[in-house]
Amino acid sequence: MESGQRRQYLEALGVDVWVPRAAPAASAAVAPATPRQSPAAAPPPADPAATAALWQALRAEVRSCTRCALSATRTQGVLGVGPERCDWLVIGEAPGAEEDRRGEPFVGAAGQLLDKMLAAIGLDRKSNVYIANVLKSRPPNNRDPKPEEVAACLPYLARQIALLQPRIMLAVGRIAAQNLLNTQAPLGRLRGQVHHFGELNTPLVVTYHPAYLLRTPSDKRKAWDDLKFARNVYQQLTQGSAADGHRP
Repeated sequence: MESGQRRQYLEALGVDVWVPRAAPAASAAVAPATPRQSPAAAPPPADPAATAALWQALRAEVRSCTRCALSATRTQGVLGVGPERCDWLVIGEAPGAEEDRRGEPFVGAAGQLLDKMLAAIGLDRKSNVYIANVLKSRPPNNRDPKPEEVAACLPYLARQIALLQPRIMLAVGRIAAQNLLNTQAPLGRLRGQVHHFGELNTPLVVTYHPAYLLRTPSDKRKAWDDLKFARNVYQQLTQGSAADGHRP
């Protein structure tokens, strides 16, 4: 990435200059929350054509889903965006009005800031990160998801994870973090630690939602610390896998 470009991304995060510092160790203590176990999903087939067919079927199911009452008020189900096999999975809360209209998560001002946050650590939603939400349908007036709505959508998320095979998940915002980790702990207690999610025990790191950062820019530096922490966790995971001869 060009230095000027990187500087712009860091400025958007409230960081004036790039200062290399040692990130917290990836072996930080796991929070006391009990991780939510997502429904088991079969591993993806080795045949790329078969995998593509599974993605197509999943996308069609989400768009026409009627598992909960949100199907009566939404425009469409929103599965996610990004490559269909990647190391990073970013999870938000639920589609908003613009996401519901366009069928893509994290668009608008919050989405633009998320893109800058990810770009600051070398990620891009079109090439090496997949972005989705806990809920695939927009709650009316952007209210918090209900437990039954989360339960209805978790099987979709489990299938996404099985197909993506991500090495790390980044939960953005309190609602996403609490629902994924099955806890009522405040976001401040969930940050800076390595959690795990689902049948694959995928490492999960928590940070602020970009919409919150737009309202509270003073916390952008904390979000930058979270991103560096997540990057460090990922680097340690990939270095260990490379040493073991696994997928680079």
